[in-house]
Amino acid sequence: MTTVQGQANRAWPGVPRWAGLLVVGLVLGAAGPVAAVAQEAPLGRDLPGLLAYARAQSPEIRAMREEAEAAAQRVGPAGALPDPVLRVELMNINNYGSDASPSLLPWKVGETKYTLMQAFPLWGKRELKRDAAAADVRQAEARSNATWAELAARIKAAYAEYYRAAGNERLTTEVLGLMTRLEQVAQARYAGGLTAQADAIRAQLEQTAMRSELIMLDSEKRQIRARLNALLARESGAPLADPLELRAIPTLNTADASSLAERARSGNPQIQAELARVALAQKSRDLTRRNRYPDLTVGLSPSQMGSRITTWGVMLEMNIPLQQEARRGQEREAEAMVAASRSRAEALQQQLVGDLAVNLAGLEAARRNETLLKTQLLPQSELGLHSALAAYENGKAEFAMLLEAQRQIRKARLEILKTQVEAQMRLAEIERIVGEDL
Repeated sequence: MTTVQGQANRAWPGVPRWAGLLVVGLVLGAAGPVAAVAQEAPLGRDLPGLLAYARAQSPEIRAMREEAEAAAQRVGPAGALPDPVLRVELMNINNYGSDASPSLLPWKVGETKYTLMQAFPLWGKRELKRDAAAADVRQAEARSNATWAELAARIKAAYAEYYRAAGNERLTTEVLGLMTRLEQVAQARYAGGLTAQADAIRAQLEQTAMRSELIMLDSEKRQIRARLNALLARESGAPLADPLELRAIPTLNTADASSLAERARSGNPQIQAELARVALAQKSRDLTRRNRYPDLTVGLSPSQMGSRITTWGVMLEMNIPLQQEARRGQEREAEAMVAASRSRAEALQQQLVGDLAVNLAGLEAARRNETLLKTQLLPQSELGLHSALAAYENGKAEFAMLLEAQRQIRKARLEILKTQVEAQMRLAEIERIVGEDL
């Protein structure tokens, strides 16, 4: 720190040592906190830890995975043969023509006929049912992925807001410390008869306003923490560490819209769910058309008289699809469902591609604004503070000018923080649309 102080005094000759320290404190504060070295970061310090926790603990994600597993278990039964049917017919139970008394026992009636029947759906109906069930599985898996993508995007956005609130609180605390030192300087100058007592009073008023702002910022941070805990399926008051850093922003701009749109069409889980719904509707339509053709039932019929099987019979059964008008109505319904599913998928693609372009433009604007703030506004604000400090020391400026210079540099740092958070939220939306992290 001694080296930094010496550099500040050499860079600004004629500026008092306290003035150089104030500028150095404001400039170093803009770099943000230094991450402490630890074996494992506490929950809340970084975004990957929050996402991993949510994926493992979220009951909503578990429910969607279980629904997808349940859908997968329906594929095999969908293509299986229906259960066979056993029919037992007791004939001549009053034993007419014999001296035996009426009975319901198979070996004590005139004749007992057993019929074992098995239905065989024909024309590929079993395969179509299996394909429809497989499409339903893909839809359930896509819905599960879409749920996770939505939850991850909300966590990313909440984490960015949490970082902004913590950074704003940290910056306000730093400036409050600097204002305390400015008050001490004003008190010393007042004691030496170099300035009025009003300067110290103004510094005290500024500190009071900052303490009030810190109360509001603490409340905002606690609200965001509660929202994050809710997304993580934790108690609202569960502790969360302050965030240390934001994710690096990839080099994206509006020129990447076409390639990202293609990735969204192939990777977005919502689109995949709609495409699976289209496939399911198509298989249901094909199955409805196949119902024009009859199914076959085969049966084997042994007959029992007394304790012996005396005769054997074979039966064939076939349904007759006479109700064609009803089937035509079902087919028209299936066609309409296919068309509706296609239109829904197309509308979703257009909406997501439009949202992608909007967020890409917002991301590019946020990055350009951050660069402008860091390279021009922040250095200009630092220079203004340096000039105000020098002028105040030499009695050529009012304390109000020093306060205004401090407010400008604080405003510049807040704007930088705001643009960083805006870029993070745009990136979260882009990743939700594309269906993967970038």
